[in-house]
Order: sequence, then C-alpha cells, then structure tokens
Amino acid sequence: MSSVEESPFKGKTGPKRVINAFFYSVDGLKAALQHEDAFRQEMLLALVLIPLALYLEPSAIGRVLMIAAVLLVLIVELLNSAVEAAVDRISFEHHHLIKRAKDMGSAAVLVSLLNVVVTWGLILLG
Repeated sequence: MSSVEESPFKGKTGPKRVINAFFYSVDGLKAALQHEDAFRQEMLLALVLIPLALYLEPSAIGRVLMIAAVLLVLIVELLNSAVEAAVDRISFEHHHLIKRAKDMGSAAVLVSLLNVVVTWGLILLG
C-alpha cells in the first residue's frame, strides 16, 4: 500500500460518479465565469465566433475546425485558471517557479488564441 494519502473522493464508480462529475464541471464553469475576467472575455468571443462559423458556411470540416479552435481556447483558459488557483492556494509570495507556472499557463492561452487566428485565416482565405 502506498504511503501517499489519496483523496477521499477517488474511487467512486457508476452512475453516481458520472452525475457528480457533471455537477462538479458545472460548478467549475460557474466559478470561471464568476471569478475569471479572461474566461468571460473568451466566452464572449466564442459566443460571437461559433455562430459566425456556422453562418459563413465553410466546408463541414472547416466549420468543425473553426469551432474546435475556439473551444480549445476555453479549455486552455480553464486549465490555466486552475493552475493559477492551485498555485495561489499554496502561496502568494513571489517565487521564480510560481512565476514560471503562471507564465507558461498564460503562454498556453496565447498559443491557443494564435491557433484560432491561423485556423480561421487559413480556412477563410485559403
């Protein structure tokens, strides 16, 4: 047996686990909308770009790629926000590893946003 303590929430199985996971996810989306300005801004961007992708009528694959690129930004922002919250829970002090973690999360969001620009540009101009 491992000496590392496991979370008491691990090991749940069956339909109850799926239902609980769904509600934890909804809570996470609510928290992101309530506490994360960047997530709200990117959600507004998604609310504009996703219908636009459907309206512009590129090929089906183009439409899927355009929408997936936008959704990827939201996914990466959620992960970045989770890293920041976890790091802030540990310490607010200035430390080079904390800065590195936050900067890398921010870089991931930037790369995902550049991915939107490149994907949309190639599909619409290509």
